[in-house]
Amino acid sequence: MEAGARPGIFVGITGSVEASASSEVFDLPSCQPVAKSGIGVAVSPDASRPDIGSVDGLISALMTARSVAYSRNGPSGIYFARLLRELGIAKQVDSRSTIVDKGPTAYALIDGRADVAIHQLSELMLVPEATVIGPLPRTVQHYTEFSATLSHKALNDAVAYSLFGFLTGPLAARAYRGSGLQSP
Repeated sequence: MEAGARPGIFVGITGSVEASASSEVFDLPSCQPVAKSGIGVAVSPDASRPDIGSVDGLISALMTARSVAYSRNGPSGIYFARLLRELGIAKQVDSRSTIVDKGPTAYALIDGRADVAIHQLSELMLVPEATVIGPLPRTVQHYTEFSATLSHKALNDAVAYSLFGFLTGPLAARAYRGSGLQSP
């Protein structure tokens, strides 16, 4: 978009949509949240499942893990790095972490680089061999919201308008839920 691309529909992280969406190009009143994703924890299929139902359980799982895989690039990784600092365990966990720069962190479970992976639940589910054990405890959970908006030119484009209706409608909402996303 910085190079001049002008899509009919923009779908992305709500904050990015709002930051990137120029009111000259996009019809900001049409911006609608479509889904959100919480952060989850996964282990390799043959590993025991640590209890992560409480913050203390999560801390124990992270402190006893040989290596914790997470990303520092995306919203879940940025939040998780901050959470480690807030919990006072960043130094200990980071000293043996596996940082994944691209793709689902759960691949580090499958190839043996880590025994715990942290990522958005929808990203963890992309690696069927990994066992998703659940979301972060409610008190430390963080959600990333995704939204869609139309460009001004798409307001008069029947195909774009129809696609926007589908992306923000009930059939798409079921597909989002099936891939680990939640209703906004």
